[in-house]
Amino acid sequence: MPEVRKPEPWLRGRAENLPAVHLAVIHALELTLENIDHWCIGLTQDDFHARPYSLPSVAFHIRHIARSIDRLLTYAEGNQLTQGQLAALKSESEPTPSMQTILDEFYLSLNRATARIRGLALVDLELPRAVGRQQLPTTVGGLLVHIADHTQRHTGQAITTAKLLLALRKS
Repeated sequence: MPEVRKPEPWLRGRAENLPAVHLAVIHALELTLENIDHWCIGLTQDDFHARPYSLPSVAFHIRHIARSIDRLLTYAEGNQLTQGQLAALKSESEPTPSMQTILDEFYLSLNRATARIRGLALVDLELPRAVGRQQLPTTVGGLLVHIADHTQRHTGQAITTAKLLLALRKS
């Protein structure tokens, strides 16, 4: 019997009264959580940090998702990055933490991000924001949309790497 999968989060109905952009970003984060949970089941610690064909590891993508969401929300909230956030950025590729430590950071990050996105519900999406040392111009809405886009891009890359690792194990 084929696996019955529930519809993606954006097709499950409106669970909370948020502006459409904010809700769409939260749905993208929910989809990421579900996909990472689904495709990382069965990976070993070695798989998690493996770099088949020199691809970035699943661990890198998951850590990068968690930390980039935090950074982008910091900008959306009108703040600049802290030294801790900058240090975390530099350590995203390190293969040292355990799979569970990285997943715990990922889950905590998505929970915090969802609360922070809800906190931006009354903020004008056209409000200007500046990103990075160069203070590149964007808006609150631009940052929120980028969070969804960027998160889905790295989720897809993590899934592809996980599928490749599982296929290589079978061959």
